Amino acid sequence: MPESTSISELAKLLSLQQQAFTQQPLPSAVERRVNLQKLRSLLLEEKSAIAAAISADFSHRSVDETYLAEVLPSLEAIDFACKHLKRWMKPSRRSVSLAFQPAAAKVVYQPLGVVGVLVPWNYPLFLSIGPLVGALAAGNRVMIKMSEHTPRTAQLLKALLAKVFAEDLVALVQGETDVAIAFSQLPFDHLLFTGSTQVGRQVMQAAAENLTPVTLELGGKSPTIISEEAPLEETAQRIAFGKTVNAGQTCVAPDYLLVHESRLEELVQAISQAVKKFYPSLAGNSDYTAIINQRQLERLESYIADAKNLGAEVIQLPGSRVAESEMGEKDQRRLPLTLLLNVTDEMQVMQEEIFGPILPIITYKTFDEALDYIRQRPKPLAVYYFGYNPVEQQQVLQTLHAGGVCLNDTLLQVAQEDLPFGGVGASGMGHYHGYEGFLTFSHAKAVFSKPRFNAAKFIYPPYGSWLQKLILRFFLR
Repeated sequence: MPESTSISELAKLLSLQQQAFTQQPLPSAVERRVNLQKLRSLLLEEKSAIAAAISADFSHRSVDETYLAEVLPSLEAIDFACKHLKRWMKPSRRSVSLAFQPAAAKVVYQPLGVVGVLVPWNYPLFLSIGPLVGALAAGNRVMIKMSEHTPRTAQLLKALLAKVFAEDLVALVQGETDVAIAFSQLPFDHLLFTGSTQVGRQVMQAAAENLTPVTLELGGKSPTIISEEAPLEETAQRIAFGKTVNAGQTCVAPDYLLVHESRLEELVQAISQAVKKFYPSLAGNSDYTAIINQRQLERLESYIADAKNLGAEVIQLPGSRVAESEMGEKDQRRLPLTLLLNVTDEMQVMQEEIFGPILPIITYKTFDEALDYIRQRPKPLAVYYFGYNPVEQQQVLQTLHAGGVCLNDTLLQVAQEDLPFGGVGASGMGHYHGYEGFLTFSHAKAVFSKPRFNAAKFIYPPYGSWLQKLILRFFLR
């Protein structure tokens, strides 16, 4: 087991970084790029070791899946920040109204100080490196708390980051729930948390004691609407991919589908064919990811059992679960994609975020009925729409609230560095990635400057002069 960071050590690390920031409060663009390039080189050099550690934490995850879902977007984030950093750092000129001339106004972007990052277990690399890139680009120092459910990855990243960064710049800490709680109570200059809505509330409450601003990347039940006119074969492939990557353990994975009642059977068949093509069998399959631990597996199985007991039809793809007698080492905790039909709102699977390879399918009679179903529920992290009807697309964009929307695909909106990533309402607050990430981890300081000539003296007391009356008459019209 990796060595846990003591709670007293957390405070010492924070103090160390705060002192270092005081001594160097505004790193240059060159210094920030150097740090980002160090990180990039490290990820490239150690990508195999990182993928192996993540796979070990999951009991199995494909190396290719880690490269595609974690390493690649992390490198993209670094490259995007390096390319645009100088422009982001440039002060922004603002206008000054005639009433306050002569004068000039601008916004100067300063680092906040020390940023805390609480990382979940599902994408331990991408969800630690993404915030780290944004914080370093903005000139901050960073403390990262990894999930206790990915100890091998945490231990490796701690050692790797220590090779290129001093602890007063980047520090990674490990530990169980008590360390995470103590971490969230530290007086950071900003705290970013990725995880469940329930824990997000606790993190926000802890941060409020220090008036620490927070960015909460939560989850929720991200719906997928399938238009009555959508081409189902292509649609099913894209949905199946988005739901089976990382075995559905993705905060923006499609949580449930809404399909026109006339196309239900056709959709089920299309998804079945897509999954069989991706994963012909689970036995010995090196491409399909395991559920992270036994507790999560039991949670998912309880959803299926509850739904079945309440009348849902259960369809497991590409077939029945691998028998224990046939299981190899890579088959541990494998749960096939499970479709649920005839679901109702009282089922647990429709009340909780699924976070696994279970996909309820709900039918609708009219498109407005599908939209109303989503609007009556908490705002999700993502909304997906499949179809090429421009009127329906506009209805989705204009009438539904979500952290983000993806038309005719799933998941890929998160990988776009020039788009902000974040939730709304129960799915989170604030955002990062790209320019928005730079702004989140920066203080936008307003600067107003006056020249030697002071026109404001004409409105100084005593009041009532003819000139003041003329000025007021001119501006208060």
